[in-house]
Amino acid sequence: MDWFVQIMLGILGGVMLYYGAEFLVKGGVSIALKFKITPLVIGLTLVAFATSAPELAVSISASLKGSGDVAMGNVVGSNICNIALILGLSALIAPLPVNKKLLKLDMPLMFVASLLLTGCFLLNHGVNRWQGAIFFLGILAYTFWSIYSSRKEGVSEDDGGDEVEIKEVNLWLSIAFVVGGLLTLVYGARFFVGSASFIALKLGVPEAIIGLTIVAFGTSLPELATSIVAALKKEQDIAIGNVVGSNIFNILCIMGISPMIKPISAKGISLIDFGVMIGIAVLLWGMMIWGKKINRTAGVVFLIVNFAYVGWLISRSIN
Repeated sequence: MDWFVQIMLGILGGVMLYYGAEFLVKGGVSIALKFKITPLVIGLTLVAFATSAPELAVSISASLKGSGDVAMGNVVGSNICNIALILGLSALIAPLPVNKKLLKLDMPLMFVASLLLTGCFLLNHGVNRWQGAIFFLGILAYTFWSIYSSRKEGVSEDDGGDEVEIKEVNLWLSIAFVVGGLLTLVYGARFFVGSASFIALKLGVPEAIIGLTIVAFGTSLPELATSIVAALKKEQDIAIGNVVGSNIFNILCIMGISPMIKPISAKGISLIDFGVMIGIAVLLWGMMIWGKKINRTAGVVFLIVNFAYVGWLISRSIN
């Protein structure tokens, strides 16, 4: 009976992830049209921040429990997964044209934030309260500037990859779509991860490997579902903006709030993890500059990097 229940919960979680992402994308695009904010900025802020809620909850909980490795590892691992797995899969579905506005602020900010987090790790193997406060001020400034600059410029025809297919609907209905979609995503991810963890344990997979793969992947499921649905609906700006915005949010907000609650010490995290996070960001940035789009070949490269990294994590946990 337990097997049947867990399998059904896994299926239910998968369905909830799909429809939760669809509601979130629909509501987000409609809000963008309502307030003349570009879909790219909605992807970088509202959608990205909403889909990063599981990472925020996990890191704050881990910080309160004194599990700094979990709090820091959650952010570093999610940032790698967001680019290597999520953008990789999204690009295979539909090549993602690069909005030039990403190259002016968002990509440089993501790269600098990654370097700063690595610097904090090198200085004190974690993030203290004043460093967290600086990160948090950074996310506030970034959010306000993104919305202000988008409202100032307005929505133009070249802001999206293709024509926006979703018609503007009532504001409160749009907000309900966003909130309902987010809740559906969070609970769908919980059901899916719980089911996968139960089945893996029953099959004899070590708990360490489950934590490094299934649970770490689980906090990125909302971003994965949202970006894939956005790519399928030809809302490529939301697909790519969701990933870049989530990575910025993960560092500046999660590593801002969590250390202010309790300083984070993460001596168990390897410099290789930070190296992969920075390296994959540089690779993405280079592809954006020279290729002007994230094509299917780039998607394959990202997926290879993701599987190689996960393989290394598994070998490290076994040894």
